[in-house]
Amino acid sequence: MKKLLHVGCGNFTKEHTIPYFFSNAWQEIRFDIDPNVKPDMVGSLTDMSALETESVDAIYSSHNIEHVFEHEVAQVFSEFHRVLKDDGFLVITCPDLQSLGKFIGENGLSEVAYVSQSGPITAHDILYGYESDLKKGNLYMAHKCGFDAHSMHQKLIEASFSDCASFASVSNFSLWTVARKNAAIDINISDFARLIFSGLTTFKA
Repeated sequence: MKKLLHVGCGNFTKEHTIPYFFSNAWQEIRFDIDPNVKPDMVGSLTDMSALETESVDAIYSSHNIEHVFEHEVAQVFSEFHRVLKDDGFLVITCPDLQSLGKFIGENGLSEVAYVSQSGPITAHDILYGYESDLKKGNLYMAHKCGFDAHSMHQKLIEASFSDCASFASVSNFSLWTVARKNAAIDINISDFARLIFSGLTTFKA
């Protein structure tokens, strides 16, 4: 059984990740800074010392890398790289500031960008953090940095990931990226991304 590290899991499980991880072939390890969500392991993105080196096959990180400061991103990606096995890979999603910037230019910060299960999401929410959570005192949800595909790839390569590929989901202004610790001989990164993201309705090769 392969190990999936679900970082910043919140109240979610692997059934809320991507279809590639839904099967019983993947054992989920839920990792979060908040003990109230009852993760398997408590820790922050910048302190993953509880995890052994080369101990997981994949990492899933959904909308949490933007919660650290820009100068901390390298440390987070370095830790991701450390805990992955040699043939491991990272799936990471966060706000896509390139498409969001276009939306803001045309519609403004306060306009609703899309409607989620939690309700209407404004451009301001995407840029700075969901206002409803912040009002409740959950300051972990504040956004402190941001990415487009180019800056994401640059940070991952600087952290020694071998290769990466991204696509933007314009329906909710999300950037999706897969990065491999080491390049595979039998499949290039574009085909690998198609394999990993094949179950996502928003994926476009």
